[in-house]
Amino acid sequence: MSQPFGLGKYNIIGFVSIVDVSRARAFYRDTLGLRLVMEEPPFALVFDANGIMLRLGMANEIAPAHGTVLGWQVPEISATVKDLGQAGVKFERYGGMDQDELGIWTSPTGAKVAWFKDPDGNTLSISEHPELKG
Repeated sequence: MSQPFGLGKYNIIGFVSIVDVSRARAFYRDTLGLRLVMEEPPFALVFDANGIMLRLGMANEIAPAHGTVLGWQVPEISATVKDLGQAGVKFERYGGMDQDELGIWTSPTGAKVAWFKDPDGNTLSISEHPELKG
């Protein structure tokens, strides 16, 4: 059944709250390699995440999020973990998760995930999804 209106044809915008603007700018731009599009103080830093707008909302404080707030699907997770590690990213380890030496967890479906934090403590992830490959 077709619907007269739906958001499925539009791009999403990612939102993450930050407190330390300078550290966030450096982390997302220099460490993660996203292109800074504009700064809108006191509201947001705006990045281009491969064609998706990512707005880092400037806040005085942020409540800890329960779980991952932002993630990237990558073609080769081991190589990406190594590259990010060389850039200074520290990967998280969680009790009860059978993570390999790089911190990568393999889900029951075969998807692989590794988690890391931004300077404000937001949990980010990278993942490889073999079920989505060709």
